Amino acid sequence: MSDVLIKAGPFSFPARFETAAAPKTIVRFRTMLPYRERIIHVRWSGEACWIPLGDLNLGLGYENPTSYPAPGQILLHPGGVSETEILLPYGSCQFASKVGVLAGNHFLTITGELDKLPALGKLVLWSGAQEIVFTLAGT
Repeated sequence: MSDVLIKAGPFSFPARFETAAAPKTIVRFRTMLPYRERIIHVRWSGEACWIPLGDLNLGLGYENPTSYPAPGQILLHPGGVSETEILLPYGSCQFASKVGVLAGNHFLTITGELDKLPALGKLVLWSGAQEIVFTLAGT
């Protein structure tokens, strides 16, 4: 079952909330839906794309944090030592910034079309920023 539909560039991915592991992050993120932005390729983290959110304060701390997400495990870094951001890994990834290794709340997991994630990553790497839209499934 999908909670969220993610459209990124020409691709669509169903995803589920990690409700038990990151309830506060999910409650906050749901208030932002539908969420439209652009993703860019990471600089330090490896095979991933990200949405920089600058000094946006979402009122969150860490819950279910990881620095080594698997492809399709979407993280939200709540800010602090580095800017607030959303990370979407498509391959091998160690979440990092210019200040070093970061951790982010694993709050959303892509559940289908995982084989298309590397193509999205390469598109962003070689063609630049792509539009990304998060909507509740069925809306």
